[in-house]
Amino acid sequence: MIFRIAVVFVVVVALAGAWWLLQSLGMPTNFSTDSLSIWLRSQGAAGPLLLMLVMVIAVVVGPIPTLPVTATAGLAFGLVNGTIIAATGALIGALAAFWIARLLGRESICRRFPDNPVLARDGSQRFLTIAILLTRLIPLFSFALISYVAGVTAIRAWRFAGATLVGMLPMTLVFAGLGNTFKLNPVLTVFAALAILTIMIWLPWAISRHPGSRLARWLQLNR
Repeated sequence: MIFRIAVVFVVVVALAGAWWLLQSLGMPTNFSTDSLSIWLRSQGAAGPLLLMLVMVIAVVVGPIPTLPVTATAGLAFGLVNGTIIAATGALIGALAAFWIARLLGRESICRRFPDNPVLARDGSQRFLTIAILLTRLIPLFSFALISYVAGVTAIRAWRFAGATLVGMLPMTLVFAGLGNTFKLNPVLTVFAALAILTIMIWLPWAISRHPGSRLARWLQLNR
């Protein structure tokens, strides 16, 4: 456990250092797409790396909303390059949040819910993969919160990464192409994320009462 805490501590320190670096380089504090894109283009070849760093911090820590960063990527580097840069940063950030949660909370969750079809060690991979994919397709859900929640479930890291990448690509492409974004109500975003979490916990329990049903067999929740 001490090793896990040490790893998380190193990650947090690294992110704090990255944030300090961005501030020292003059990153705009208002995070508007126009200001960020002008600043990124002024950084030359380092611009794409800095944008990925901003995205990673936005996902793991959450001081910056991810949608404006995605729009900035398209505005600063074009549709294709902007999508690749934004998606790469978001995936790295999602995996960092996933592993922070997994290292700190997974074992205690397994002990607390040894028979839960989603949270147990042999939880349904198919159900969890579909759930992650759907939440990534809809930008209403908190990207960071879903990443942390996924870390304490049974989903394998490669499945989480695949569902995250495939699920977020359509909207990443859309927002990178638009070069602008809309504001989401933060309260609504949190409630939506909590709602999907509740469904992820309740649905397996409900289906487990009918283990022979076609849906239970397809989702592999009857193991």
